[in-house]
Amino acid sequence: MRDPYEVLGVSKTASEAEIKKAFRNLAKKHHPDTHSGDAGAKKRFQEISAAYDIVGDKDKRGKFDRGEIDAGGNPRGFDPRQGGAAGGPFRGNPRDFNFNWTGGDAAEEVHAEDIFSELFGGRGRRGQPRKGDSYEFALTVSFEEAARGGTRRVVLPDGRDVDVRIPAGLRDGQQIRLKGQGAPGPRGGPPGDMLLSISVAPHPFFVRDGNDLRMDLPVTLKEAVLGGKVPVPTLSGAVALTIPANANSGAVLRLKGKGIPARNGEAAGDLYVKLVVTLPEKPDAELKKFAEEWKVEYDPRGKMK
Repeated sequence: MRDPYEVLGVSKTASEAEIKKAFRNLAKKHHPDTHSGDAGAKKRFQEISAAYDIVGDKDKRGKFDRGEIDAGGNPRGFDPRQGGAAGGPFRGNPRDFNFNWTGGDAAEEVHAEDIFSELFGGRGRRGQPRKGDSYEFALTVSFEEAARGGTRRVVLPDGRDVDVRIPAGLRDGQQIRLKGQGAPGPRGGPPGDMLLSISVAPHPFFVRDGNDLRMDLPVTLKEAVLGGKVPVPTLSGAVALTIPANANSGAVLRLKGKGIPARNGEAAGDLYVKLVVTLPEKPDAELKKFAEEWKVEYDPRGKMK
């Protein structure tokens, strides 16, 4: 039997997804149902199926790469004529083969008949119900919606309107799954699901850090020197923040519980406010005169020496 990588037309460093894709393409091209009466196509199809049984299975692929088994799946040195299934492990109906396919973060058992069902409109499991396709969408929500939760209405390809609940604390890149909201299943099978990939729009001044929020707060020179109360925006509305006298630019103050709201037993995050002393945009003659006459001398960069 030929090298299974050569049969599938992939390199030995090919990813699992690349191997599966190659098998699907070749199976569709050489499936006996599309080459009625062609014995060569049937033989080629069996060879493709056998190759995928080796390199499409993570465990078998490892053993083959290490030289522990041959291209037929037999231990090195094993003579199939002396035992085992007559004619090798792939004698018979190619639809009876089972393959193990590991994709993404979770292992999924993939049967050849399931792949054939996808490729040939359900002919792999004649007359049996199948789960419907899933509807997949990309949805962008505002920073406030992701933090506090909300509801979005989504129009499905079949014309239905579905109200999707946005859970509080949703993070950028997370996915929402609504079971049973996908396409109807063929031959009375269960409907598929609805999958929403979430993107969270950036906020003009809040930055999320876990359940905490961070922001820069511009303050005047007078507020920094004398201190006082200034309004600070939060997700639940503006609150008064007390600035201590003689506050330096870069000082960080905390507003407890003003970050991402509490949810699912988790406490609310905090809001960390970094003070940024900001001069007037237009030159101020009085401030310039004050600075020129100011007699205090100090070195703010002394610690950098």
